[in-house]
Amino acid sequence: MNRIVSCDMNELLDDISRCTECAAHLPHGVHTIVRASSQSRLLIMGQAPERLVHDTGVQWNNQSGDNLRRWLGVDKETFYDTNKIALIPMGFCYPDKGKSGDLPPRKECKPRWHEVLMSRIEQPRLTLLVGGYAQKTYLGDRMKGSLT
Repeated sequence: MNRIVSCDMNELLDDISRCTECAAHLPHGVHTIVRASSQSRLLIMGQAPERLVHDTGVQWNNQSGDNLRRWLGVDKETFYDTNKIALIPMGFCYPDKGKSGDLPPRKECKPRWHEVLMSRIEQPRLTLLVGGYAQKTYLGDRMKGSLT
């Protein structure tokens, strides 16, 4: 595993975009999808990009994204403004289809990138964990059966 030496957020995002650590496990190829700024105030931690996101490069570009934006009370312009909202999936690339939906996020991204990426966000005010993988990873034993 390479050590991260980038100190600037843009350099770090460039490093992430060049990552090929799990390329052998990605039948559709590497296409890292993450959006963040050192000024982001809300961190949305999701699962992994779905096929449409892999193809378009636009996160939450589906009905789930429409529902999330409606729930948050923000329009698309605000949602995709990285100075306001960071979109950080558990796995940065589309993992492929499984028997009952998409495969789980690849496990390589979190240990290699999450801590350093979040350390570059200067003053986050809120982290929203969307989906079981993000919740289990960041809540651990504090995760409950239902958050509703």
